[in-house]
Amino acid sequence: MSADLDFTKDFSSTGFGFESSGMFATCISAASVGVLTRLCALVLVVSVGLGSELRVRVRLSDGLVTDEVLEADSERNTISLEFKQGDGTLITFVADFKQDVKIFRALILGELERGQNQYQALCFVSRLSRNEIIPSESMARLRQKNPQAIRLAEERRGLEQLTMSVAVNLSQASQLSSHIHNMCSEAREAIYTREVDVKHWLDKGVAGSVFEVLPQTSEAPNFQACHSTRDMWQPCLCTYSLRLEWYPCLLKYCRNRDSTGKTSSYKCGIKSCSKGYHFTYYVSQKQLCLWEEES
Repeated sequence: MSADLDFTKDFSSTGFGFESSGMFATCISAASVGVLTRLCALVLVVSVGLGSELRVRVRLSDGLVTDEVLEADSERNTISLEFKQGDGTLITFVADFKQDVKIFRALILGELERGQNQYQALCFVSRLSRNEIIPSESMARLRQKNPQAIRLAEERRGLEQLTMSVAVNLSQASQLSSHIHNMCSEAREAIYTREVDVKHWLDKGVAGSVFEVLPQTSEAPNFQACHSTRDMWQPCLCTYSLRLEWYPCLLKYCRNRDSTGKTSSYKCGIKSCSKGYHFTYYVSQKQLCLWEEES
């Protein structure tokens, strides 16, 4: 572990920091106006392997607490995040830094009494921007002293609206990311992306056969929203929303001054974020978007 990852004795207000000795950071108890505040640190420590797993307890927006699993693979340069919502839906997020691609998957429990399968899979693929999440090599060293602590994000980022007007061909999706096939195989005909991302990938040399423009833009742009459509077999525009309640979005840097007065910066912690996503996309029948009725 490089010297710039050394742990600083001064905790940030969130209790996050780095440590150079290979030992976990201690969980500090501090009394303030008679109230005991526990500052439990997540730290970066030396990791022997190339991959690692971290389980974090996170409070969802509905108040429920869930176990979130974060995995980092520094060799493949990926990060994955997975958790189960209160309604049983399994949400998975993968950041592929090699290809600058992010993948969202939702495994939604089906309504068997209404003719649905046991679960319905959705996949949304788009470009990964810088500073959305910390690098995989930093995530691979992330540890927590108190696994029972319930985490709340320091920053709640705004809701991102994404119109997914293009379908992705699963058999050729490896041109975008090698992780799409394994992650989205259950989705098959329900892998979506944005037109602006398609233009970027085509400019990068991705084959046009990877994509198929959906009817909402190429044929009939005036489809109704699924929640306004009564006919269960009518095509419509579906929406699906999800939120990543807790993830390390930025590295924190501190300044150090040596004996000569020269200052230098070093990594001393992380910042956690929460971010919501609202996807709009075409479905061939309302039957594929029954959660719209519930909302």
